[in-house]
Amino acid sequence: MARENSYTDRKGRVYGLATLAADELELICRLQTYSKSHPDWTKYSNYWMPELTKFGDSRGITRRELTETAAYRIAQDLGSRLAIAQGYARPSDYRSELETLIHTKFRTQREFCNATGLSEDMLSHVLAKRKNLSMDALTEALAQIGYTIHITPMSEMN
Repeated sequence: MARENSYTDRKGRVYGLATLAADELELICRLQTYSKSHPDWTKYSNYWMPELTKFGDSRGITRRELTETAAYRIAQDLGSRLAIAQGYARPSDYRSELETLIHTKFRTQREFCNATGLSEDMLSHVLAKRKNLSMDALTEALAQIGYTIHITPMSEMN
């Protein structure tokens, strides 16, 4: 999770902490401490958003701008870790990312399939976890739409 000057989230994104303002860094430290001392996901969930709201208000930033801060993203990641650890959520896999890609870049699954060359039947089975795509098939399909597979380090607490 946290190293001396960085925080790595569950998806392998690294947030540099050394360059953050003191108030944001202090908030992140508080959130990490709270998540460790109150590992119940619901308690943490009720804690972090009001804390972030106070932080945003003190800076005079909008809620949208707040969601772009390292503190917000780290707070969300800490909550995700707790939810997964307690069985409220499941870790995302390539299917989750594929679904997100389909919903954000294409109007329908059929449009996605037409663009990638995957059959609608196969995509349906893959998203339902009844089948898997081979690395070659996934790589080729993603290349058709300008995407690629990215390997990231596993986090300490999936």
